[in-house]
Amino acid sequence: MSKRGVVTDYAGDELYAGDLVAYAVRQGNRVRLSDAIILDVTAVNVGGRLRPMLNVQPTGNESGFTRRRSMRSLWISAEHVRLVTPNFVQGQER
Repeated sequence: MSKRGVVTDYAGDELYAGDLVAYAVRQGNRVRLSDAIILDVTAVNVGGRLRPMLNVQPTGNESGFTRRRSMRSLWISAEHVRLVTPNFVQGQER
């Protein structure tokens, strides 16, 4: 268990802006893994419960042989995210 108010991945590691994470991405009928850098960490009230959400920017490193169509930032749930490298983007303070 982690401290109250801190968003964590499924292993309990704390997630902050600037961290490199891996998450599952759907493309058509397939699922692949993608790396992304966290831009923003927040929680959204969904049905009376707080759901941790991450605004991420994909890096382009993915499993699979089909290229990603766009590199736009997107909001994902922190439910199936795993921390790869903490503080990956230099110059961002915690």
